[in-house]
Amino acid sequence: MNRQTLMENTLSPSPLTRPIELYVFIDPLCEDCWSLQPLLRKLQVEYDRYFTLRIALRTSLPKMNLQCANNHEDARDCGKAHPAFPSIAVKAAEFQGKRAGFRFLSKMLEYSFLKSRDVSSFTVLVEIAQKVNLDVDEFTRDFSSQNVLRSLQVDLYMAQEMEVDFAPTFVFFNERIEDEGLKVSGLYAYEVYEQILEELIGETLIPDVPPTLEDLFRRFDTLATKEIADIYSISEKSAERELKKRLLQQKVERIPFQDVTLWRKKSM
Repeated sequence: MNRQTLMENTLSPSPLTRPIELYVFIDPLCEDCWSLQPLLRKLQVEYDRYFTLRIALRTSLPKMNLQCANNHEDARDCGKAHPAFPSIAVKAAEFQGKRAGFRFLSKMLEYSFLKSRDVSSFTVLVEIAQKVNLDVDEFTRDFSSQNVLRSLQVDLYMAQEMEVDFAPTFVFFNERIEDEGLKVSGLYAYEVYEQILEELIGETLIPDVPPTLEDLFRRFDTLATKEIADIYSISEKSAERELKKRLLQQKVERIPFQDVTLWRKKSM
């Protein structure tokens, strides 16, 4: 799992501007990856200046499931739904920028695990693209392009080279390119990832001051009450009180589900 060898065989990333490079391998159809999202967001809010985040796909699909897309100029010819479609869609969204890819993935996980929508359906994926304000025509073209398939294959190759067997998995690299990466498979408490970052950097981590709630909603499309409470280190009751103030001011809107409440910035 030497990064120097990996870089020689994959698309070269931009030079490191932060001391740690963090690869997070996810499977869009894995429920643990939905649970991972709040943890990853808090890491970004508190310690973004310490690491460069790279989301990569490690799907549970056997290779033959990609034949559908590989053997057709238009992947949608395989039918209205296919298990490979969510992974292909994430890569298509990333072609509109890293942040666009994050927004799409977040909304897709919400559709899958809160709304119980079938995210293997191309129609549903287009709806998600509309919801997160992607260029839908561009998304549709990219979805069926060979470039997106190659991008997905690069992720799968990286997973193989880093010996990532399942998702979610974190792989941490430090500035010394010859060093092996530190792989953490599965989902652990937030403090575990803090400790790993601190040990790799070799100094005490100093968390950033959280942004205002308004800025937080500009960065992340939807946030749960508990997630907001964790980011600001306050009780859920206090977080809900602040959110209800903004609800009355028509700055946010509430999206209730059976066991969780999501909040998002209200469209003007």
